[in-house]
Amino acid sequence: MNWYQLDTPIGDLSYALDEAGVCAVHFGPKEGAEPGSGPVADELNAYFAGELTSFSVPLHVRKGTEFERAVWEQMKLIPYGETRSYGYVAGAVGEPAGVVGWGDGGRGKAAAQAVGIACNRNPLPIIVPCHRIIGADGKLVGFGGGLRLKRMLLELEAKVKMQLDWAG
Repeated sequence: MNWYQLDTPIGDLSYALDEAGVCAVHFGPKEGAEPGSGPVADELNAYFAGELTSFSVPLHVRKGTEFERAVWEQMKLIPYGETRSYGYVAGAVGEPAGVVGWGDGGRGKAAAQAVGIACNRNPLPIIVPCHRIIGADGKLVGFGGGLRLKRMLLELEAKVKMQLDWAG
């Protein structure tokens, strides 16, 4: 596995490649990382320029429980420029999506929290868009890169989506 680094509008972003594809994305620099180039750098740069709405680089997820992997797959289904709640994602992967007090005995809240943990363990943020998952009340909560970066990513996508929607 080799680490590469890009200067992006949200600061330094590092990513790791192995023989099968992208296996990690890290907010900030990684010691010994080489300057990013090639398809992964091209796609990340295009994403930040508002020219790419879907990544196509091969991914190689090396870890994760069955539940975490299901959550990560569900994240990839959230359309560009849109958001889903933690509870929604929990329901989409087969866990109860209710909220404590809604008659589920607290299972829904626990499932939504488990989705939050899976988001935190996402090895490929941005490419696997955990930033698109928000609280049930529409608020920004939890993000490995910090809420400031989550807001920046969502604002970028909202702006680009609006431009694309209005262009046609």
